[in-house]
Amino acid sequence: MDYNRIPRESLGFFPTPLVELARLSEALGGPNIYMKRDDNTGLALGGNKTRKLEFILGDALAKGADTIITAGAIQSNHCRQTAAAAASLGLECHLVLGGEEPEQTNGNLLLDKLFGCHIHWAGNHRKGEDIPSIVEQLTSQGKKVHVVPYGGSSERRALAFVEAFKELETQRQSMDISLTHIVFASSSGGTQAGLMLGNKIFNSPYQIVGINIDKGETDKVSFDQYTLALANSTAKLIGADYEFTASDLILNSDYVGAGYGVVGALENEAIAMTAQTEGILVDPVYTGRAMGGLIDMIRTGKIKKSDSVLFWHTGGAPALFAYANELDLAKKSSNLKV
Repeated sequence: MDYNRIPRESLGFFPTPLVELARLSEALGGPNIYMKRDDNTGLALGGNKTRKLEFILGDALAKGADTIITAGAIQSNHCRQTAAAAASLGLECHLVLGGEEPEQTNGNLLLDKLFGCHIHWAGNHRKGEDIPSIVEQLTSQGKKVHVVPYGGSSERRALAFVEAFKELETQRQSMDISLTHIVFASSSGGTQAGLMLGNKIFNSPYQIVGINIDKGETDKVSFDQYTLALANSTAKLIGADYEFTASDLILNSDYVGAGYGVVGALENEAIAMTAQTEGILVDPVYTGRAMGGLIDMIRTGKIKKSDSVLFWHTGGAPALFAYANELDLAKKSSNLKV
């Protein structure tokens, strides 16, 4: 399955580290926990979107684009990395952000502005509903616009996580690590679809466990259906003879809480525990919720003490600053059972 013909631009530092979280594992009484540090991809303070953007912007440049447009929430990690990637390649960047412009600029929004992108405020439309009208305006100005999908997820972008899976397998074998589960934040589908396909291609036995971050639908279909369709269309793109069904998809929606970006006790504990046992930052919206889910699954026995789990850190730490008022900073390391 040769997909090296697909256009790509080098944007990140790879391979990202694979590390053991021994103190976190000890605090939870097992299992063995490892972390794939895609928060260290290098582009704009890191994140998993860097992998996808290599294919996204490679495609855009191959098509002669000079302008990029994408969408997300105010603290979107995808938008922050897209703005940085566009700046590094000399492309004009437009971000369509949900909500209204806040009085104080911080977190990812601060970085968006530092990268010099054009920001369009879209109220309740945080998933790109306003993109077509803006593209029409930009095209009328003579710009060659390339639309980046919400979250950077499409077939070519899911391929980035087929490659990421290969990267993980090379590291795992060299470190003599065995795994039973890969757990991660699942929000726009591309990461999960790519990991599912990689798991099939390499005939690996892992459970690919996405922690659902958002209650919403994607493209007017359920997120489950969207992710399965993306995995299947990505397999077709590279000529892989696989057909995924509902039984192949593990998408845990037990931890969406009050909804997207709403920080609760689950996220607060996960952020504090990961920081105070390992010195690693997870974010309030994605990795904090996914880590909270992992911690709960261990405590409730859904993941056994004898298992060996990889948590794929997809980035997002810059958003911590924007959520300072929602974080419980009273927790102390002395409260942790380590």
